[in-house]
Amino acid sequence: MIKKHTIYKKDKWNMMNVEVQGTKIVLTEISDQWGEECHTFIGRPAMMQWAKERFSKERFQGTEEEWQAIMDAFEEV
Repeated sequence: MIKKHTIYKKDKWNMMNVEVQGTKIVLTEISDQWGEECHTFIGRPAMMQWAKERFSKERFQGTEEEWQAIMDAFEEV
């Protein structure tokens, strides 16, 4: 069974979705600047480590509330 989660969706060109396929987690990031990137993780801890590096508070360009919403969405996966 595949479970799908939306981490964020700003429009049809800027979004991040996660699919849980058993023990494998497939993260798809679509950006109007970079196109589509796909990351595959074996387990949730690996995905959370990537998320903390990708969305570090120091480099995040947005509000504290936006950052927290993204981190909460990752926690729910």
